[in-house]
Amino acid sequence: MARLSLGIVCGLVYGVLSAASMIPLSFPDKRAALLGAFLNRFSIGFVLGAVNLPWPGWVSGVVIGVLLSLADAVITKAYAPIIILGAIGGSVIGMIVDKFGK
Repeated sequence: MARLSLGIVCGLVYGVLSAASMIPLSFPDKRAALLGAFLNRFSIGFVLGAVNLPWPGWVSGVVIGVLLSLADAVITKAYAPIIILGAIGGSVIGMIVDKFGK
């Protein structure tokens, strides 16, 4: 599968899982919170599929996952869970795109 297509699929799955995990939580604007979480995690997959950095896939994933998660972490002040999950999800998607993407 093409790298970009694989990144989009991985981003969609990661975005849905991330948003679904937030459903039981309460937020002043729950719809915006769920949409923001989905878009952030989807963007990690999309960017990893779109770029081809000269690093191992998991390293690219960690770097992109952390960078794209920083804004949400600063806004919510929930640094550890957002950055750690961004790094973990990014590394997994980075490995998948690196191994199976063409």
